[in-house]
Amino acid sequence: MRYRTLDPKLIIDTAERLEERVAERFPEAGLRGVAAELVSLSRDLAKAAQALEAPIWWLRGAIVAAVAAGALIFLFVGTILPLIHISQADDAVQSVQGIEATINMIILAVLGLLALIRTEERIKRKRVFRQLHGLRSLIHVIDMHQLTKDPAALSASFRPTAHSPARITNAADLARYLDYCSEMLSITGKIAALFAQSVNDDVVIDGVNDIENLASNLSRKIWQKITLIENHPAAHPLPAPGPASKAPAPRRAPKL
Repeated sequence: MRYRTLDPKLIIDTAERLEERVAERFPEAGLRGVAAELVSLSRDLAKAAQALEAPIWWLRGAIVAAVAAGALIFLFVGTILPLIHISQADDAVQSVQGIEATINMIILAVLGLLALIRTEERIKRKRVFRQLHGLRSLIHVIDMHQLTKDPAALSASFRPTAHSPARITNAADLARYLDYCSEMLSITGKIAALFAQSVNDDVVIDGVNDIENLASNLSRKIWQKITLIENHPAAHPLPAPGPASKAPAPRRAPKL
C-alpha cells in the first residue's frame, strides 16, 4: 500500500529540499521566497487534508438525533389515523386522504434524510475549495516569476531597453531557474491530490484535476523554454583551445 497512496511527509520533504536548492543557487532571487512559501503551504494543506479524513462527529450526532425525532413525530402523527377507519365505507374519502398524506410525509422524510446525510460532504467540499484557492494563487505566482525568463536574452543580438526586467544571461543558470519553477508546479499538483485522496467526492476530484491541469499546462510552457535553451548555441560553448598538435608528417613514397 505504500505506493498506492500519497505520503504528505514525503511531499513536504521534497518541497524543503527544493527550497534549499533554490537558496544555494539563487540566494538573492525572489524565487527563493516563493519556494519557502511553497514549503509553508504544503505543511498547512497536508494538515488540512489529513483533518478532512476524520468524520464530523457532531454533525453525525445531530443527524441521528434529527432522524430519531422525526421517527417519533411520524409515529405520533400516525396514531391520528386508526387503521380501523380504512374498512369503514363512510370514512373512505378521509382514509384515502390520510393515506395520501402519509405517503407524502414518508417521501419528504426520505428526502430530508438524504439531504442531512450529504451535509457532511458539502461542508468538507467547501473546506477543500477554500484551501485550493490559495494553492491556485501560488501557481500563478510561480508562473509570474518565470514569465520574464526569456531564452532570447541569450542571443548576442539581444538589446535590453531601459524598462527591461533583470535577465539571466547564463544558459545553464536560466535552464536551472526554469527547471525549479517546473518542479514547484509539479509539487503543487501533488499537494492538491492529497485532498482528492482524503475526500472521496466527485466535485472535489474535479476541482483537484483543474489544479493539476493548470500546473501541467504552465509547466509545459516552461519546458518549451528549456528546450529552446538546450538548442541554443550558448548552451554548447566551444571547447577551450588546447596546445597545438603537431601536424602529421607526410608519407614518403615507397622506393621501387
